[in-house]
Amino acid sequence: MKLGTPRWWYVKSGGPAPLTRALLTPLSWIWADATRRRIARTTPAIVGAPVICVGNVTMGGAGKTPIVRELLLTLTQRGVNAHGLSRGYGGRLKGPVQVDPSRHTAKDVGDEPLMLAQDFPMWVAADRIAGAKAATRRGAQAIVMDDGHQNPSVRKALSLVVVDGETRGGEWPFGDGRVFPAGPMREPLKVGLARADAVIVLLPVDMEQPDFDLLVEFGDMPVLVARLEPAAPVPTGPQVGFAGIGKPWKVEKALTAAGCQLVDFAPFPDHGEYDEATLKMLADRAEVYGAGLVTTEKDWVRLPARWREMVTPWPVRARFDDPAAVEDLLAKVGL
Repeated sequence: MKLGTPRWWYVKSGGPAPLTRALLTPLSWIWADATRRRIARTTPAIVGAPVICVGNVTMGGAGKTPIVRELLLTLTQRGVNAHGLSRGYGGRLKGPVQVDPSRHTAKDVGDEPLMLAQDFPMWVAADRIAGAKAATRRGAQAIVMDDGHQNPSVRKALSLVVVDGETRGGEWPFGDGRVFPAGPMREPLKVGLARADAVIVLLPVDMEQPDFDLLVEFGDMPVLVARLEPAAPVPTGPQVGFAGIGKPWKVEKALTAAGCQLVDFAPFPDHGEYDEATLKMLADRAEVYGAGLVTTEKDWVRLPARWREMVTPWPVRARFDDPAAVEDLLAKVGL
């Protein structure tokens, strides 16, 4: 059984769970209306530095965090003191707190902020306004916010919506367009796009172009294409892979496409904690095959220290097809 977001969410029509979709549809109407009301009644706060929001219109697994990392890198290379901001999903600290990789763990600040803090100033705050203002007091000239397209509390200089552009095997990024819990949408697509400045379609490295039908969904909205590329070779020899992300099956496909000799793969819930029994099970499985253990960077930072020495992290990076288009967007907001 695949864990994480249900795969039937991403079937464009029909699919294996029509009765489940129908039963959950009334709840999706309530969810969509609550989101609309929250956004409509909130006046966004000015926080002292331009905020670039990297969000999405679907639940999990779109690839926001690699885009955040690439934007932080681009801004830093342009001489901008850019800081990242996250709510720190899965962490116990409410913040605002600047992530210190030498002191904090994923249990403190969440896995994605801890991963990004290896390279960039990163803040965690349940209150996005407080987090953004804390970053500006520490000298942030720009803030890249991981997630928050449906969070209206902070005024955004630039709102970017990331879309998983992979449409293989009958899967469609928006499913049949239904809102959670009947489908993958956080809000109706047209409603979410109306607040966006651009769409970023994230593709696997071996997919040449976005699906034309997908591009049609965006109308006249500016569309940038980025590709999720390996940042290091896959480990050699047989490997048992595992991942706890929104769409763990995509990690399995990406490792295989990169040439990894996968003999087994185990999916886990997004942001889930790896306890000793689970890790021992994975190690035993690898021993049966005479294999190593490989996982994502995001999963690796959630491992206990001693297990990190036994597991290989496989890093990936998002690369834009047209870096100049990204720089043009940043220039429009003075960055």
